[in-house]
Amino acid sequence: MTAIPLARSGHRRSEVGPVELFFDLVYVFAIIQLSHLLIDHLSWEGAAQTLVVFAAVWWGWNYTAWAMNWLDPSRTPVQLLSGVLMLAALGMSIAIPTAFGDGAWLFVGCYLFMGILRPVFMMLAYRGHQVAANYRMLLLWTLLAGVFWILGAALPVEWRLWLWLIAVLVDYAAPLAHYRIPGVGAAPMHLWNPDAEHLAERNRLVFIIALGESILLMGGSIVSHGQLSPSLALSLIVGFASLFVLWWNYFALAGPDTHGGDSSTGALRSAYAYAHALMVLGAILVAVSIELRLTHDHLTVATVLVTTAGPLVYLAGNLMFLRSRFGSAARSRFIAAVVLVLITASALLLRDSLPVIVLSVSVLAVTATLAALTAVTRTRAGQHD
Repeated sequence: MTAIPLARSGHRRSEVGPVELFFDLVYVFAIIQLSHLLIDHLSWEGAAQTLVVFAAVWWGWNYTAWAMNWLDPSRTPVQLLSGVLMLAALGMSIAIPTAFGDGAWLFVGCYLFMGILRPVFMMLAYRGHQVAANYRMLLLWTLLAGVFWILGAALPVEWRLWLWLIAVLVDYAAPLAHYRIPGVGAAPMHLWNPDAEHLAERNRLVFIIALGESILLMGGSIVSHGQLSPSLALSLIVGFASLFVLWWNYFALAGPDTHGGDSSTGALRSAYAYAHALMVLGAILVAVSIELRLTHDHLTVATVLVTTAGPLVYLAGNLMFLRSRFGSAARSRFIAAVVLVLITASALLLRDSLPVIVLSVSVLAVTATLAALTAVTRTRAGQHD
């Protein structure tokens, strides 16, 4: 088998290169744009639009992170590829607020450009190897989804959400279908050979980026008030505590631990491509909820739903992660989810008389208790190893 000039060397396979960290910087802006898209469109339609746009943004980042599993980040062609992809991601991010308006073509154009350039580059870099054949099938699925992305941008706007939803479903179904196209071929999961530690580190970093965006939103809201009143200071403390506890939940739980567990490609696909999408989305929703609670002195249906949806979506992702990598999930997460649902129902019934801070503290109590219990459990388990 001939050597592959742009491939990672074995002893550096898991290393995250500086160019990968640089690439992630554009996603700070993308996540801020996504948060403002939801804040500016607090409706069921706005939530659906935000979900579709997030799905595209996440898939662009996810496929780039996976491609870098096989590419040496110290090589000039790989760095140039990352720069071009970063520019396209920046174009997507700029178009997020107007994706369902005049910015549709910029959003779709940048997304599809990334989706085509990545596999073409991989096919050239790994020509004659299995990775190239895998990316050929991935490219065909991207082009299939691209038909619906383009139709959504070209047809009247009332069709856009539904056509783009179909496009997202096609994109996300591709790995589950093993990129199979009857009569052409397939790229089943056992033919891929990703590095678990590299994927884990890349996903840890993007999750921290999502939390960092929350800090930016929260700080901006405080500054816009002009004066830090006692009530605003209390809300700030609770909001910051919510972010810290979300970080604690992620890093104190077994979820991000890559030692042991199932490292098959199918497990890694579920754990990082899909489960982390939910966890990052949960972090974005937490950021939006903090912004809403800092800028509103009374509860609304939207505020209640976003406040509890953040940790619920995060927990769904964490459960999927643990199920994928370790084949089990702690009962405490299901209990926490049930309690959050009960808090949601109670807050909706009492929203006209319930202070915003009470909802905030209630949700914080659930997530903090979950993090503390899990940290204690892991410490005891470690002492018995």
